[in-house]
This record gives sequence, C-alpha cells and structure tokens, in this order.
Amino acid sequence: MQHTMVPSDRVEHVAVYGRDGTKLGTIERLMLDKMSGTVAYAVIKTGGLLGTRHHYPLQWSALKYDPARQAFQIEQTLDELSSGPCEFDGDAFDWGDRSRPYPHPNYWSI
Repeated sequence: MQHTMVPSDRVEHVAVYGRDGTKLGTIERLMLDKMSGTVAYAVIKTGGLLGTRHHYPLQWSALKYDPARQAFQIEQTLDELSSGPCEFDGDAFDWGDRSRPYPHPNYWSI
C-alpha cells in the first residue's frame, strides 16, 4: 500500500495546471504555519525564461494532486489567480501577511 506523505523537496518545482488545463507554473515553496505545523499555502511561480516571473500564494487545500500528470490541479485560471496577491521578482512581499482583501472575497480560504 502506498502512503500519502511526500517530502517538501518533492513538491517544490512540481507543475500546477489551471481549471482550463493550461500549465500555470510550478510550486516555488510551501508556507508552514509554525503553531499548527500544517501547510498553510503554496507559492506558485509563473512566467518563463524571457518573461517576468510572478509568485502567487494559493491555499494548500486548493491544490489537488493528479497522479496521471504527476502534477497539481487548481480550480482557477491564470486570470483568476492573478487577481490575488502577487510578488514580482525583486519586490519585497510579506508572505505571512494575509490581512489584505483581494477581488475574490474568500481568497485566503479557497
């Protein structure tokens, strides 16, 4: 029987696909809640070699593993993801601050 545990270094750099089947990017890092010890959210890195990279935090529970693709699937498109918080490369961004409101009223609880 195969267990469901996975080390964090095997999750980083795994592809993430949107609801429409488009590859959105990869998981850059996981953010852990120090008090509960659980994964709060993943930071999704979009963009390519020649384009600007953007980093979007997404609630960990919003990512569903797809064993056939060996990747994660989310129910958002890139446009929907980009309506939330974002860090452009080089910008200072407080990854722990989840107090700001975003166009999606339940962004931090998706």
